[in-house]
Amino acid sequence: MQAIVQDYVQTREPVGSKAIADRHGFDVSSATIRNDMAALEEVGLIHQPHTSAGRVPTDRGYRAFVDTISQVKPMSPAEKKAIETWLEGAVDVDDVLFRAGRLLAQLTKQVAVVQYPTRERSTVRHIELVPISDHHSFLIVITDSGTVEQRSIEVGLTDPQAVDLSSRLNASFVNKSGPDIAESGFDDDTLSPADRQRAGSIIAVLKDVMTDDVEERLVMAGTANLARTNIDFTHTITPVLEALEEQVVLLRLFAEVSGDLAITIGSENNDEGLSEASIVTSTYGGAGTARLGIVGPTRMDYPGAMVSVRAVARYLTRILGS
Repeated sequence: MQAIVQDYVQTREPVGSKAIADRHGFDVSSATIRNDMAALEEVGLIHQPHTSAGRVPTDRGYRAFVDTISQVKPMSPAEKKAIETWLEGAVDVDDVLFRAGRLLAQLTKQVAVVQYPTRERSTVRHIELVPISDHHSFLIVITDSGTVEQRSIEVGLTDPQAVDLSSRLNASFVNKSGPDIAESGFDDDTLSPADRQRAGSIIAVLKDVMTDDVEERLVMAGTANLARTNIDFTHTITPVLEALEEQVVLLRLFAEVSGDLAITIGSENNDEGLSEASIVTSTYGGAGTARLGIVGPTRMDYPGAMVSVRAVARYLTRILGS
């Protein structure tokens, strides 16, 4: 099965028994390979697209191949350095996600999709209070996914008060998510009544920051790569393009998969427009707050896609975490 998938991905031509024997040097006859291929066809792992043609993998065949991948060739030190350098040049979270998408599209020659970190699963990394007038201050919240939120609050603070309350809030809420903050309380008897009141006002805003329902967004890059693979789709790439335009479709598919690395192939995708496509995704960010991945035809270089998706996800996590 591995030889059939590898040859078909490389040549885009149906694979015959003689071709396998010639390319891979198996110490068996073409007749033996032909019998093995007949057995694979009988269980639905390969099929014959045309009379007298060789065989091509089915969705089940690709799944069987992917499930047997235990080790993949790692990226070279030069490739790793190029990824790190490209992502570290970003100026903010929007830029780093955009760069990650472009990079992944270039590495895989497929459509790259990067989900913005979801607020629901993000946790607080740091809280800072900055006095700006006698009656107003800034609340700055940095999350584990690298986003920075700031709100103007109607609380007057001196510099020492801001430093002290920032320290107390960090001690109480770092590494907590929005729902955790909403459920937990804050009761510090060492604070004066006035400072407890100030802290209560600040925490109310903090809860809003970490639980706001922000529209989920995606960064997409490399859509033009579909034109190169148009021949891999039965009729046209239009259904795939339409599915990509409906971001809610991809967000739903992202939500349906689990695990650090996930691959859905053809009919496994619960959307008719992606029935001839494969999606390879990985989590990134603190505690896997979001996913990134690629969308392409089922005839793709799965080992290469897995390496690239996982590598970009890990470097993106590292960049956002710094």
